[in-house]
Amino acid sequence: MNVRILSIWRQVMAPSTTCLILGAIVNIGIVCHSATAQTSEPDVDAFVEALRLAAPPDSLDDGMYSEWQVLPETLQGWSEQCLERSVTPEQFEADPEMARSVVGCVAEWQLAEQFSASGDELTAVRGAACWWMTGEASGCESGFTADYVEQVLNFYQEQLRSPQS
Repeated sequence: MNVRILSIWRQVMAPSTTCLILGAIVNIGIVCHSATAQTSEPDVDAFVEALRLAAPPDSLDDGMYSEWQVLPETLQGWSEQCLERSVTPEQFEADPEMARSVVGCVAEWQLAEQFSASGDELTAVRGAACWWMTGEASGCESGFTADYVEQVLNFYQEQLRSPQS
């Protein structure tokens, strides 16, 4: 009897469960697509350059790498996600094109996430800059982090106004 009930359940419920799961996957894809659709390539490029310009000066003993001053423990996860391989800090430092590619990948994701949350470009840039500095998209309203966020925002706006070479 239990086997018969299980068999009937599989015939009736399994197709609808499959549809439900596929529907959820499609919904997630649409949400992800709509979030990334709000950030254009010029926006991402301007943000990446703003992060570079706002970064503290490179120092041999600061433990950070590239013109964007990325920490090694952060770099591993980012490179695996964006390049599908892990790179060493030394490789990242020595290859500015690769560094820009990884930073651009992360910046695009973070800008899209912040834009999706706020619906406003400047708020998204502020949130993404705060996240870049602290790992959190909020909490940069005062002190050094607020100064950094405003510096990134100003550089971002300058990059959008300047003709692209």
